[in-house]
Amino acid sequence: MSIPTIDPEILQKTLSSPPFVEVDGIVNIRDFGGHPTSDRSARVRSCYLFRSGEPTKITESGKDKLKSLGVRKVFDFRSELEIAKYKAATPAVDGVEFVRAPVSDDDAYDPVGLAARVKRFQADDLTAFAALYTGIFESGGPAYEKVLLHLRDHPEEPCLVHCTAGKDRTGVFAAILLKLLGVDDETIVNDYALTTIGLYPALPMLIARFQKEEMFRDNMDAMLKMASARPETIRAVLDRVLKDKYGGAENYLKTHTSLTDQDIARIRQNLLVQAS
Repeated sequence: MSIPTIDPEILQKTLSSPPFVEVDGIVNIRDFGGHPTSDRSARVRSCYLFRSGEPTKITESGKDKLKSLGVRKVFDFRSELEIAKYKAATPAVDGVEFVRAPVSDDDAYDPVGLAARVKRFQADDLTAFAALYTGIFESGGPAYEKVLLHLRDHPEEPCLVHCTAGKDRTGVFAAILLKLLGVDDETIVNDYALTTIGLYPALPMLIARFQKEEMFRDNMDAMLKMASARPETIRAVLDRVLKDKYGGAENYLKTHTSLTDQDIARIRQNLLVQAS
């Protein structure tokens, strides 16, 4: 599997158009909103919730842009071990609160855990993604609840959620929330696949980071599969994991967080606006 090639003109046009926003130093950052719901009577509110890869390299102009978007809180899904391992500390941005909300157990990023993951991706990447994302579902409830409580209680305070690439832990959160809001599967699939473009400028940095580890350096094909955001990946997760295993987004949240029917209704109220 080789690094995908994207026409530079198409890349630039897409990255400079909604739902992407330009914040210097943050990759794969885009507006969560704008999606229609299945009955077309409402759409997901724009300019309130954003998603991205890690903001570690945000510049001063990027900080100004982040604040101009209204973002006042940032939820970080990365583990402490991961942050320390890759020396990817959280930046300081005046007026913006950064909240630690680790999704995965730290041992998922130790050498043994990573080696096992690489082996799974070498064998069958769709099965490996299903296992990876099931693990995220199982461990992610408390982290996702932190964000959802903010969405319930602070509809006037825009926020950002991120992991390292803005693809797996952030992508699972996005799928859960979009399903909760009534967005159809194909729209969620297309949203997930946008990460291929959103992450493209960061691929050299990510490859350089992972090539420092022998298990990735000697298994580039598996590493590139792990970095991919193919439509069939999230489609399988929506069908096999979210629907079949957990009974849908609402049931997942009721069993893996403390959210009630009233909480879910308030979140929908805060994040849905009438379609124009």
